Amino acid sequence: MSLFVSFEGPEGGGKTTQAQQLADALSAAGHSVVNTREPGGTPIGNQVRQLLLDHGSAGMQPQTEFLLFSASRAQLVREVIEPQLARGGVVLCDRFYDSSLAYQGYGHRLDLAELQRTTRLATGGRVPDLTFLMDIDAQAGLQRRRAQGGQWNRLDGYALDFHERVRTGFLQLAAAEPARWVVLDASAGAAQLQAAVLQHVLARLAAAGR
Repeated sequence: MSLFVSFEGPEGGGKTTQAQQLADALSAAGHSVVNTREPGGTPIGNQVRQLLLDHGSAGMQPQTEFLLFSASRAQLVREVIEPQLARGGVVLCDRFYDSSLAYQGYGHRLDLAELQRTTRLATGGRVPDLTFLMDIDAQAGLQRRRAQGGQWNRLDGYALDFHERVRTGFLQLAAAEPARWVVLDASAGAAQLQAAVLQHVLARLAAAGR
C-alpha cells in the first residue's frame, strides 16, 4: 500500500528529525520506505540544491529561486517518488511543493496562481496523501536553527518578516486543505511529536489497507 507523506514548516521545526524517525519506525515494521528531501534527492537535484542554498547566490531573483526549486522537484517526482509509489511503498519527503507556495508565494509575494500552474507541470499533479506542518514561531525557529549548529544557508538569512510571512503562508495552506494537513506544535518534545506523527501515519496506512 503506497503512501506519500510530506513534512513542511518554518525553519527550526524539526522536519528532518521527524522524517528520519518515522522512516526508522516504518522500516522496522516491515514497510518499504524512501526518505528524501527538497531541494535534492537526486544527483541533478543535489546540484540545484547547492546553487539554491549557497550564500554566493545572494543575487538570485525570487522567480529564479522558484523555478530552480521546481526543476529539482520535477526530477525528484519522476526519478524517486513515482517509482516508489508504483511499487506500493511509502515516500517521506522533507519539504515538497507547499514550501514553494509558502516561501516564494507568501514570503516573496509572487502570484500564487502562477506558482500553482508551474507546480502542476513539475509534479505531474502528484499531491501528498498526508502533510505534517511542524509549526513554530518564526523567530524561535531561527534561534533553534542557530543553536543546533547546522549550516546556515542563504534562505535562513532572509529577514524575520519574510520568515513570519512564510509561517502565515503554511498556516493558510493547511487551513485550506484540512483533510491533507496535520498541524503539530513543533515546540513540543521530540518524543511527543514522534508519537503523534506515527499515530497519524499508521492510521492512514490502515485505512489504505482496507
